[in-house]
Amino acid sequence: MSALGAADGRRGRRPGGCWSVPAVSITRRLCFRAIWWVTAQKHGASALDLQRVLGLRSYVTAWTWLHKLRRAMVRPGRDRLHGPVEVDETYVGGIEEGVRGRKTETKALVAVACEERGKGIGRIRLRRIDDASGHALETFITEAVEPGSLVHTDGWEGYSGLKGKGYQHRVTVIETSKRSAVEILPRVHLVASLLKRWLLGTHQGAVSFKHLEYYLDEFTFRFNRRTSRSRGKLFERLLEQAVAVEPVPYRTLTRAGEAWWDSPEQIGQLLESTK
Repeated sequence: MSALGAADGRRGRRPGGCWSVPAVSITRRLCFRAIWWVTAQKHGASALDLQRVLGLRSYVTAWTWLHKLRRAMVRPGRDRLHGPVEVDETYVGGIEEGVRGRKTETKALVAVACEERGKGIGRIRLRRIDDASGHALETFITEAVEPGSLVHTDGWEGYSGLKGKGYQHRVTVIETSKRSAVEILPRVHLVASLLKRWLLGTHQGAVSFKHLEYYLDEFTFRFNRRTSRSRGKLFERLLEQAVAVEPVPYRTLTRAGEAWWDSPEQIGQLLESTK
């Protein structure tokens, strides 16, 4: 296991793994309870709920544990998507007046890839990208999609180099089509809609751009295992991945230069003040 307990001030021998949990039985039990509870939540988990369920003294501890688990939800060396794959981008954030197209100043741009499985959706991949340039989009696709796969996109110029990267590329120019973007690329639009509703519903939209990548990992983990009927299997998989990834200390999660709304201490103080 790993450093879950370190955030709560407990000390002891730290066997390897992403958490480096001190060898204290009560801390280890709390770690197992935390992982079990997180995997049992169908629609996601919040730090405030985790604090209440485990009876933790500090919101910061719950926030840190939950972010460590989110980082562990991405399996090292995971398989890339294959077969027909839809790819598009979406924005996460509020309404931005005076900005059109793929330009943004205050919202985060998220690339979305979805396997086509008949009329349904297979696995997905999500990644926050800096912009919609060819470099950013091609980097996402080469890391998320197996070469040789058929990639279906709109006519945005950022996708124009995919054939040179070894992909089959199907292009549908939305501006000249009689169908809407939702009809042309239904899977990525559905996933984007579900992602935004999940962020608003589970986290009340209180997700900083600094930590957005971890929330995208959690959404991907849950979506790709949405048909699993075994809670124990999800628990086992997350536990395995938590041991496999590198340790992540609290100071790494809260690097210098963050805005006040990124700070778990500030969020905790705000929550205490509203009780």
